[in-house]
Amino acid sequence: MFDHVKFGVSDYAASEAFYLKALTPLGVTVVDHGAHGVEMSTDGKSSLCLYQTAEKPAHLHLAFVTKTRAEVDAFYEAALGAGGRDNGPPGLRPHYHPNYYAAFVLDPDGHNIEAVCHAA
Repeated sequence: MFDHVKFGVSDYAASEAFYLKALTPLGVTVVDHGAHGVEMSTDGKSSLCLYQTAEKPAHLHLAFVTKTRAEVDAFYEAALGAGGRDNGPPGLRPHYHPNYYAAFVLDPDGHNIEAVCHAA
């Protein structure tokens, strides 16, 4: 539920490749490549934007909603295949709520990236 999220990455090429591969199972594609980085979206309305920076930002946690648990599983496998590091395999997280099914990976900069399904 956002218009856009934009954040800097230390290795633009590695991060762009990671996010494109990791988020393909969720329907994310490139909307634009520009002077300020890459913009990705599923619907052309909200977007995730990455740009090169030498700054050392605080770690970020991004959670992407999915329609099915299978999409969470596919995200996890794609993210690991894209060079992400495991930060919590797919599974129920009942301490959040009974149907909270999620997986967590760390991107090339160590940001915690999550895919979550709230459906039973």
